[in-house]
Amino acid sequence: MHMVSRSINDYERARLAGIECCIEPAFWSGTDKQHAESFFDYFERLIGFETNRAERAAGIDHYATIGLEPKEANYPEMAQRVLDELPEYLEREDVVGLGEIGFDQGTDEEEYAFREQLRMAEERELPVIVHTPHTNKPEGTERLVEIIRDEGVTQDRIILDHNTENTIDISAQTDCWIGFTLYPGKITDETAIDILEEYGTDKMLLNSAADWDPSDPLAVPKARDKMLDRGWDREAVKKVVFDNPYEFFDQSPNFTYEA
Repeated sequence: MHMVSRSINDYERARLAGIECCIEPAFWSGTDKQHAESFFDYFERLIGFETNRAERAAGIDHYATIGLEPKEANYPEMAQRVLDELPEYLEREDVVGLGEIGFDQGTDEEEYAFREQLRMAEERELPVIVHTPHTNKPEGTERLVEIIRDEGVTQDRIILDHNTENTIDISAQTDCWIGFTLYPGKITDETAIDILEEYGTDKMLLNSAADWDPSDPLAVPKARDKMLDRGWDREAVKKVVFDNPYEFFDQSPNFTYEA
């Protein structure tokens, strides 16, 4: 969830809906940043202020993943400065992984940043959140998978996120985890649940994109309730909305949330 863009009330509502822990990835902030320092200020806010705000507002354990997301990888000079500083941020307390990284348009600059960050995460044995592109999605997802295989990184520490019915077959052929972002224009909860019913729940998880556009921090608990309404076994629902994401991020030494 991108809670940096939400109000205190959203944290309170999330806690009432049963959310005790959230992981917030660094993401594109709505406009392209013009300076590397803007990234560093943003990372500091995610790690410090946002973690404290979640605890203060609602008793929620808040963690972050840090990375150079693909859209802004297309400014090579700025991007390189950010990449040079990333290792320092990956050592910080409450940073539980690297992301989101991946493709926006699939440019050479995006591929360079993706490879560099995959290597950083592999060296540190950190979980990685991979952003599959919004345009040319199947082709972009196939290329990301090719690069992951080419780099020889540990797929069990990678989640391929923003999957749809057009990419699930590609993602399912890997050993990566598979994420569905419940968000208008990406995938509805009904479609995601349909896919889970067809493909099973192993390494599958749901997440919400809570940003400045129409979006919902409560998308996951709402999907949880829909799964129960559709007759899902409670343990199977818990696996998708809690056990799987817990197991994925528990691979990080900084993830200390205890159920």
